[in-house]
Amino acid sequence: MVNSSRSKKEKVFHPDSRKAGQLNRMQLRKAKVAEAASKRTKKQSAQADIFGFFYHAIPPESTLSLEELHVIVRDVWLTRHDEELEQERAARRKGRPKSTKELKLEEIKLHESEEYRTGIDVPDLTHEATVKLFRKWDQKEVAYIQLLRFIRISGADPTSTVVSKPGEHHSLKESIPSQALDEAMATDNTLLTEPPSRFASTIMMMDGPLLS
Repeated sequence: MVNSSRSKKEKVFHPDSRKAGQLNRMQLRKAKVAEAASKRTKKQSAQADIFGFFYHAIPPESTLSLEELHVIVRDVWLTRHDEELEQERAARRKGRPKSTKELKLEEIKLHESEEYRTGIDVPDLTHEATVKLFRKWDQKEVAYIQLLRFIRISGADPTSTVVSKPGEHHSLKESIPSQALDEAMATDNTLLTEPPSRFASTIMMMDGPLLS
């Protein structure tokens, strides 16, 4: 008896057919989406490592001073690859070109040092409300970091700060980020005689837009 049911054969499309072109485009889109997702995951992991460094820099009690924050960035964060870099240099035989790893480490160090010199955004560990929020972070969820206030500090001007991101948490919106302005007024009494309109642009730049 001949079995009337026949196994379905897989359809084969001509390479130049419209259907084949659609399938090829679909596969390309899937590949691009998968690649973007992989890059996003790696970026989030790298960000978690960066913020994790500052999380562990939080003092057991209270906050850091601005000077202490600079010390952590300058003497700990920027030097974290130094030992590994020295090992790569020591392992390289005389006359041999630098390894890919050594070049990469030098590139990172140069980039970060220049970023610190000109201005780098870091979680405001000098701000009590920000530190209190930061302590509650699970050290995994990168989106949580958006709640925190960030300040821009620079090696070229270590005594001044600018609030670069006010933070999305409601408790930070209620506080007035006026540290930099207060410090400037304390060091220059002539500012006290100036009209408030003179500082309007400065205050707007420091506060940034408040997110709803």
